[in-house]
Amino acid sequence: MKIAVSIPDEIFEDAEYLARRQGKTRSRLYADAIAEYVGVYRTESVTEQLNAVYGMENSALDSALEAAQYQTLDEEGW
Repeated sequence: MKIAVSIPDEIFEDAEYLARRQGKTRSRLYADAIAEYVGVYRTESVTEQLNAVYGMENSALDSALEAAQYQTLDEEGW
């Protein structure tokens, strides 16, 4: 898909230089950059959703389970 965007001259010049150094077309460089940005946002969104779900849950260990874990530690040889 073709689109038109406006960016500051300095960013454009830096992007042109980077595209040449990497042997990419301008379109490929911009597509890669946007894909990476969207990927980061997608990851942040998943993390936020998981934090919201698990933030409502009690993460404390059951006292019986905690006691059982401590008992097994005494049996381990370090």
